[in-house]
Amino acid sequence: MSKPISTEPPCGYTHIGGQALIEGVMMRGKNNWALSVRDARGVLHTEDYPLPPAENTPAWQRWPLVRGVVSLVSSLTLGIRALTVSANLASIGMESPEGPETAPAQHPQQSDEEPGEAAASSADIPDTPIDEEAQALKDSEGELSKGAMIAAILVALVMAVLLFIVAPAVIANLVVGSADRHVLLWNLVDGLLRVLAFFAYVLIIGRTPDIRRVFSYHGAEHKTIHCLEHGEELTPANAQKYTTLHIRCGTAFLLMVMVVAILIYTIVPIRLIATQLGITNSWLLLLVVIAIRLLFLPVIAGISYEITVKWAGNHENNPLVRAIMWPGLQMQRLTTAEPTDDMLEAAIAATKAVQAAEAAGVAPKAASPGV
Repeated sequence: MSKPISTEPPCGYTHIGGQALIEGVMMRGKNNWALSVRDARGVLHTEDYPLPPAENTPAWQRWPLVRGVVSLVSSLTLGIRALTVSANLASIGMESPEGPETAPAQHPQQSDEEPGEAAASSADIPDTPIDEEAQALKDSEGELSKGAMIAAILVALVMAVLLFIVAPAVIANLVVGSADRHVLLWNLVDGLLRVLAFFAYVLIIGRTPDIRRVFSYHGAEHKTIHCLEHGEELTPANAQKYTTLHIRCGTAFLLMVMVVAILIYTIVPIRLIATQLGITNSWLLLLVVIAIRLLFLPVIAGISYEITVKWAGNHENNPLVRAIMWPGLQMQRLTTAEPTDDMLEAAIAATKAVQAAEAAGVAPKAASPGV
């Protein structure tokens, strides 16, 4: 049975947001980001990194709608980099110095450093070949080449387009017929198939133990943000009181994208476009429809960002906001799970690392690769 959760609206707002990682959590502030990852020995590694100075951002990238697309690309790039770092850190200690036999820690250990300090907590462990590996990972993590980062993003985007745009459109064409004859019905079927594809995708990957742990770290991230917003001391005991659902979650954003897409695609004059191009073949028209969907993705992402982040994120106590965002909150029940205390320790350590850097007024010395 799950623990009682607090669903009260937050009493404050924080600009800090995060992401679940492999055996850890990443938190992002205004000028820096930090992650805290537990390796196979149970040691918690906490590291922070700079972000590009906000004042260097061109003015046009802060325009409404445009800023949503910029933020999405930036978050995706940073997320892939953070996942790569977390995978490397989590693998430390998986092989014993004597051989390939795995040696995972049975009980989480804590280093002597306080959670949230910027240095990796592995620094307090006696020197071993494994600890040299940890230092090498920290020194060389940069780095992850820009080309590799772009390649990973492109692969992810192609897979997403095939699963959530091409496949639903093809099925809708088979079920309803040509997109220019039954525009509203076609787009409703297409949109419903996208939502079902997302549900199926999350349910399938959620059955694997590793992803279930990521979902628990996702819950730890949300609980920590709730604790921060309510002004409580960041401790696992305090954070455990709160819900794993949060209105600013990326899952809610994705659902909003699907809803906005149905509305936008429905008002696109497909019939007029087909007439102007002289297209009568339904499958040729389908290619045009898919191309239009790709062209409108930035617009849809920008609108969804304005709704979920700029409006809902800044008015969480508004009853209308909570009503509109309710479906997105419920969908988070698929992508979050109750965390253990050691998972919350990781989320809290990453949050404190961001807070410490901001409190010290640490300005980024260099832009994070690919960010």
